[in-house]
Amino acid sequence: MRLNIEKFKFDFKRKLMNTFAEEIEDAPKLHIYMALGGLVRDYITEAWVNSNNYYTENNIKQVYYFSMEFLIGRLLKSNLLNIGIYSLCEEGLKELGINISELEELENDAGLGNGGLGRLAACFLDSMASLGIPGHGCGIRYNHGLFEQKIINGYQVEVPDNWLKEGNVWEIRKENKSVEVRFGGNIRISQINGRLSFIHENYDAVRAVPYDTPVIGYDNNSVNTLRLWSAEPIDTEFDLFSFSKGEYSKASSYKASVESISQVLYPDDSYIEGRLLRLKQQYFFVSAGLQSIVRRFKKTGHSIKELNDFAAIHINDTHPAVAVPELMRILIDEEKLSWDEAWKITTSTIAYTNHTILAEALEKWPVDMFKKLLPRVFMIIEEINKRFCEEVLDRYHGDWNKINEMAIIKDNQIRMAYLAIVGSHSVNGVAKLHTEILKKQELSSFYNYSPYKFNNKTNGITHRRWLLQANPELANLITETIGDSWIKSPNNLSSLLPYKDDSAFRDKVAKVKLNNKIEISNDIYKKYGIKVDPYSIFDVQVKRLHAYKRQILNVFNILDLYNRLKQNPNLDIVPRTFFFAAKASPSYHLAKQTIKLINSIAFMVNNDAQLNNKIKVVFLENYRVSLAERIIPASDVSEQISTATKEASGTGNMKFMMNGAVTIATLDGANIEIKDAVGDENIVIFGLKDYEVLDYYKHGGYSSREIFNNDRRINCIINQIMNGSLGVAGSEFNMLYDNLIYNNDEYFVLKDFDSYVKAQNQIDSYYKQKDKWQQMCIANIAKSGIFSSDNTIREYSKEIWNTQEIIL
Repeated sequence: MRLNIEKFKFDFKRKLMNTFAEEIEDAPKLHIYMALGGLVRDYITEAWVNSNNYYTENNIKQVYYFSMEFLIGRLLKSNLLNIGIYSLCEEGLKELGINISELEELENDAGLGNGGLGRLAACFLDSMASLGIPGHGCGIRYNHGLFEQKIINGYQVEVPDNWLKEGNVWEIRKENKSVEVRFGGNIRISQINGRLSFIHENYDAVRAVPYDTPVIGYDNNSVNTLRLWSAEPIDTEFDLFSFSKGEYSKASSYKASVESISQVLYPDDSYIEGRLLRLKQQYFFVSAGLQSIVRRFKKTGHSIKELNDFAAIHINDTHPAVAVPELMRILIDEEKLSWDEAWKITTSTIAYTNHTILAEALEKWPVDMFKKLLPRVFMIIEEINKRFCEEVLDRYHGDWNKINEMAIIKDNQIRMAYLAIVGSHSVNGVAKLHTEILKKQELSSFYNYSPYKFNNKTNGITHRRWLLQANPELANLITETIGDSWIKSPNNLSSLLPYKDDSAFRDKVAKVKLNNKIEISNDIYKKYGIKVDPYSIFDVQVKRLHAYKRQILNVFNILDLYNRLKQNPNLDIVPRTFFFAAKASPSYHLAKQTIKLINSIAFMVNNDAQLNNKIKVVFLENYRVSLAERIIPASDVSEQISTATKEASGTGNMKFMMNGAVTIATLDGANIEIKDAVGDENIVIFGLKDYEVLDYYKHGGYSSREIFNNDRRINCIINQIMNGSLGVAGSEFNMLYDNLIYNNDEYFVLKDFDSYVKAQNQIDSYYKQKDKWQQMCIANIAKSGIFSSDNTIREYSKEIWNTQEIIL
């Protein structure tokens, strides 16, 4: 982009004037931010239009990535970096008396996701655009995110995440691209022109309105699209008749019912209405997205039978699995194809990523609920299941045990993961271990039936956000040392490896880390009033809160260390600050108890003068992308301590290593591949191996009560939690206690405790050796490039989607 500071200042002042009729000196900061965002969008609009036109005019195959979450974070800084004008804008705004950092802080994190699933989708969009792969996101434009987390008296309190209250400067409403989505009603079958027709009657219609956000590639002219759908009433006229008669609720009930579909991310599904709303959400955005794809494709003039040659539809986990029968519905009912023609196109077009082996996440829907809400789609699923079961019986010579294992519909439940597998041409796991577990354990019947479908694509992260943007001082140091080729070719970070033996470089890396630690320490003092020692070890576990991620194991180590310090205040340890950040699902009471426990321990530890500030505990409120961008660059230790076999991949582990943190980890998910990359000497491993965990699950032999009775440290810790020693009644933590003792510790917290404590002692020992620790940090940075999502997306593109990188 040809731009200089004077032109930028002129454009910016004009944009502010045209948008808000204000001069800079009179404009509030929010208006200044919105004017800047609007100007940036103006700058890229031509490239956005040109990209889409080029894809269409040149018959380029495009990827459509369907996901319930897109955790994109803030966009101002990343967009400015990607179009190469961040420094220019920073300087131009400075000359106008404006601090760009203050504007960045005004932007709300988009409330479009919760955890790794959504952040992965965002990283993938970034990499597709930056590699020139035509790839677009499809999801829901939630009016409210999951929730905004407040910590009050140590408890999580959920308040609405009203991220759109000031609007969203990056999106464009495309009302003319709206489509209709239908729920409920009945299906009338009729013979028309010698063909069975399925006529949907008496349905409730919802208008799906798309909002498009540009996804800007780094230093190229590619701009892809994140299309998010908003649910609106078909009839937007106010029901004056009902209102005039005093039927106020009737006048507004239809509108409220429709708008609830895109109101909030993950409504509470602990009750039937919440479950129903989740199913509505999934079908809503899938149907809208597929209708949009087909409509756009038909404008090219190609036969609908060629759809799979021009579109790759990827479903991110099981939430969008209804794409399989919905695409069949469109092809059969609307495009009048035969079943076999439609099935061939569907299975050639759709690919599926599995993200979990947890039973709770392998989604199932009650037949009665599904049939009532989506009658025609259910009929198609029934037919898919019938035909598939016939194939299985034929293959296995009438073995009905195979039907029990593999049927899509069983026990009055629709198994959505099975539907996704049967209806796609590719099924991938997201780390080598995870994929092997899918193939050999959880989905072994399907792997044995269709081994050619299964493949591994280890997750990745976009290094442009998680290093270039989040840690600019380190990024600049890397560029000064090895050049800037790593920004486009992240594997070139390996050129840093020899510098781990350069004492001057090690000192520079250590100085960057210290500066980041000082910066966030100041923020913590301002927000929480807690004085954090930036020279202490920053030991960080920030991620979604779930029992398998074992925040409770971290807590047990803190209490053990606390007890040792109480016995011996002169204990020779490096001062350590333990950081936590996590949201617990509102109905996940065990996770909410864990948050209360962490905060109770924090209060006790942080106010115990006898500890002489050797340990501190900080719970960072309302974890989100922008907070991750601040804590990760300041971290020394990355806690990746899930029970082996439970974490499909993890991407936080990659973000930490990229910023020079040392990983303490079980051999789970992508931790294994990180270990293989950096070597045993640059990671700290502990705990049960995958085969040991699986053996316990299969054959038993584990007794948590036995460990509780025989390990005095664990006995002491659990008694502390339960006897009121933390200043909280033990009854607060009954569920935690029952989970560990009465329910036999499903995730082996007590079993791995001793190994974990030894690993933490090893961390302390390494940190005392200044040169060794810095060598470990640099080795992690140097090897992190292989975990860039650029590499992952190239594998998807070549091996699943059959797409090409376009130079515009």
